[in-house]
Amino acid sequence: MTPSMNTDEKLIYMANQIADFFAAQGEARAVPGIAEHIQKFWTPQMRKDFQALAAKNDSGLKPYAKKAVPLIKVPAKATG
Repeated sequence: MTPSMNTDEKLIYMANQIADFFAAQGEARAVPGIAEHIQKFWTPQMRKDFQALAAKNDSGLKPYAKKAVPLIKVPAKATG
């Protein structure tokens, strides 16, 4: 991660790092593992922002990270 990254870039970078970690487990275990990790350790606002970023086709997310997005829950009023 470089100091010049903006918040959006950092979220994508972190999600891709998580995806890299879980990738060796294969898709069936990696995708829910990524979602669970993000659910546990990211604030509701981070998860909300991440979901908005992931909706963009050019988000830069790795495939497993992108597949994990629908599994991540965000409260209706996400403030962080």
